[in-house]
Amino acid sequence: MDYIKVLSNKCRIVSTTVPRPSAQVTEGFTLRFVFGGSDLCTVGRRQLYIQNDSFIVLNKGVPFTSNFGSLIPECVFAIEFGEEFLNDFYLSHAFDDNLLINAHGELAVILPELAETIYPFRMEIKHAVSKLKEYLDNGGHDEQQLNEYLSRCLSSYYRIYNEEILNKASNLNFLHYSTRVEILRRLNLAKEYLYANYNRNVNLDGLADHACLSVNHLLRTFKLAYDQSPHQFLIQLRLQRAQLLLTKTEYPIYEIVNMVGFKCTSSFIRLFRTRYKTTPLKYRNVLAA
Repeated sequence: MDYIKVLSNKCRIVSTTVPRPSAQVTEGFTLRFVFGGSDLCTVGRRQLYIQNDSFIVLNKGVPFTSNFGSLIPECVFAIEFGEEFLNDFYLSHAFDDNLLINAHGELAVILPELAETIYPFRMEIKHAVSKLKEYLDNGGHDEQQLNEYLSRCLSSYYRIYNEEILNKASNLNFLHYSTRVEILRRLNLAKEYLYANYNRNVNLDGLADHACLSVNHLLRTFKLAYDQSPHQFLIQLRLQRAQLLLTKTEYPIYEIVNMVGFKCTSSFIRLFRTRYKTTPLKYRNVLAA
């Protein structure tokens, strides 16, 4: 369903299913989601590729180009927060330690250069965003109710930001905070590259070059931040994409293997069974039943 909802506090919610490239500029701090399908947002030289297991954040006033994928019918759902809403939210949550303080007791300040990246679309925020979308899809228009949904979405995002950005920055063993921030910014580039190229042959030298790090530095710091190697991160991502295709499409398994970047069907089945405790075929059959 396509619509644009603008609230009196300048928050703006956009739902679109039109699959064509479009150049846009964010009107506010933006959370961008995909329900089915995929979306490739190009911001300068960066490619932020999302499916329904991830979402992206874009800062206010950022020009970007959106290109929808075509494997699965898609709906892009974007929330742009107005300054008035953001200010009220920060004031009302100023002393919420669970929201604005990270695991190391540091204030959860949103750093623009780190916030603008890809995040996992976890259950809490998925539930909040889905409720908001469902309300609007059904014609809901009460602003008090909409603002409550928006607050839940932003609260959920902050918790993910704490875990994905602040806590990961704290895990990097560098003395100066500015160094940790810069290294995590480069690691975010590596992570975004893996999301955009998960179905291709990813070369470690090319990945390190993209992140402006040496191979050894990339391997060491990526492990510190994400608790796994880039290769393990890539395998996990490919399995998640395969799981989505098994759920949403009728492609045969051997085609899915190629689509997500695996070269060997038996290796894919073994890795899938290790992660999900079932085979791809049984997983699909259970969903069909």
